[in-house]
Amino acid sequence: MGVGYLTINTRTAFDALPVAGAQVTIKGEDGTVLYEAVTDENGSTDFFPLTAPDVQHTLDPHWNKPAYSVVDVTVRAKGYVTSQIHGVEIVDTQRTILPVQLHPLEEGFTAHAELEEHINIPPVGLLLSAENRQIGPPDQSASGPISPFVLNEVIVPRYITVHLGTPQNAAARNIRIPFIDYIKNVVSSEIYSTWPHNSLVANIHVIVTFALNRLFTEWYRSRGYNFDITNSTQYDQYYRYGGPVFENISRIVDGIFNVYARRAGFLNPFFTQYCNGTTVTCPGLSQWGTVNLANQGRSPLEILRFYYPNDLQLVTAQRIDDIPETYPGYSLTIGSSGEPVRRIQNFLNRIRVNYPLIPLIPNPNGVFDAATQEAVKVFQRTFNLTQDGVVGRATWNRITQIFVGITRLAELNSEGIRNSVGDSPPRVVLSEGSRGEHVLELQFILNIIAQYYEDVPAVIQDGVFGSGLKNAVMAFQRAFGLHPDGVVGPATWNKLYALYHGIDRNVPIPPSPPSPPTPPTHPPFPGTLLRVGSRNNHVRLMQQYLSDLRRAYPSLPFIAVDGIFGPQTQGAVIAFQRMFGLTADGIIGPITWNAITSRHAAM
Repeated sequence: MGVGYLTINTRTAFDALPVAGAQVTIKGEDGTVLYEAVTDENGSTDFFPLTAPDVQHTLDPHWNKPAYSVVDVTVRAKGYVTSQIHGVEIVDTQRTILPVQLHPLEEGFTAHAELEEHINIPPVGLLLSAENRQIGPPDQSASGPISPFVLNEVIVPRYITVHLGTPQNAAARNIRIPFIDYIKNVVSSEIYSTWPHNSLVANIHVIVTFALNRLFTEWYRSRGYNFDITNSTQYDQYYRYGGPVFENISRIVDGIFNVYARRAGFLNPFFTQYCNGTTVTCPGLSQWGTVNLANQGRSPLEILRFYYPNDLQLVTAQRIDDIPETYPGYSLTIGSSGEPVRRIQNFLNRIRVNYPLIPLIPNPNGVFDAATQEAVKVFQRTFNLTQDGVVGRATWNRITQIFVGITRLAELNSEGIRNSVGDSPPRVVLSEGSRGEHVLELQFILNIIAQYYEDVPAVIQDGVFGSGLKNAVMAFQRAFGLHPDGVVGPATWNKLYALYHGIDRNVPIPPSPPSPPTPPTHPPFPGTLLRVGSRNNHVRLMQQYLSDLRRAYPSLPFIAVDGIFGPQTQGAVIAFQRMFGLTADGIIGPITWNAITSRHAAM
């Protein structure tokens, strides 16, 4: 027997908020309590040692039994649904991270209510024997692509929607999760983390490429499905809802989640079909085979070329949706200086508002000093990165991802609409084609709920009840046991309000730091969101500022200064928001207003 290690991270709102003080109980398969603990202010526990079968079993392709032990974990926290996770695997020599996303209690329930979420984690994918039916676009040759592709740019999304079943299973859940968390989960679910480093990297490249191919070709959405990929190993990749990830896999993925494989001369991610190579075989990559190749000293690219065409190459996606800045290309450490350092310092100071164990950087002046190094180390420890105090690619990516999630939540809470949600829902029925303030309220409440519940997609707040909003309403209705007709009547309004007020009253959201004061030469935010359809002098002012900013930022599109907020103005706002790390929704709220006026004043 050997020893593995387990830590539990209790978070909510897709890691934007830690859940401190959660009570954690770890039990063995026989029900014996092994450990009890309480999460710290950043929502983490220590690593607990637990027995596991000898590590050699994880390296033996003929070992057809689980090469790990399992434990059950219970997480209880005031104001949240209790989470019971069954079958968390413990692997000899490995450090297992169990990310627990807690859901706020609905209004009317208490922390003592008999309300629990039970998650049963199935075996690792290497033990499965389902027939491989992975089908993708036709192969490509030097003469060019055989079939057209949908997108004209490879974009790494912030979220991916996963169907928890086969494509034909309409009753299965659709969940929206961060792309990077999806990749970590799939890799940890498909293979053993004990495999050689080059084998792990090759498998990560394959899994990232497979997912990006599904997104790039809109494989399922172009066929009328409302998801991007399934978790069925017959058709796609093995995502286990609520499953653990392994620390070494998590660290590798943080650095290469946007690196994918393509054939020379082509844009699209290659269709990287694969299987375990023992209980299931296929024309593509053998997961067990990568272990032998890595042991022979082959690089990750050489492993890929062994199974796929020889002109395969690894490239980095240049656009990561909603991530404000790309990695500068060099590590930041003691003595570094410049705008990248200042940006990371400001990001960390904002993150520490939500994660208070991260120390304050008192002088974020663009010089990487000892205070910056310590803040980086605590961030790295909190998010399971190598604790070296250096901001390399992996740490840079993780800091920016957490910052974007936190600022998105802060923007929702600062829009002002939240304060107008009353105690009782409106007595109106909304359906496709409806417009107006009640639709805006519906969209706002759905976006708040979407931050805490994976089944609910986010929507654009434009006051128009279109097909996208109808689909979101139907997803909400399915998730909470309502008739999924896409019509917002009394039952749907009541459930929306119960969840919204449950979030409002149970989730202790830290106050946002004060925004920089609006320059005195510019008027303050007018108090009303500016969006498509707005017509007034405030729109004209923003159009003028954006037009002026084009001199400094030529990538901003040209717009007419006419006081009418149309599609061109929306496009310019989205471009500005993406450029400066704001939520790219095309709406001018107080944060975007202040950002535009501040940048204009600095010209």
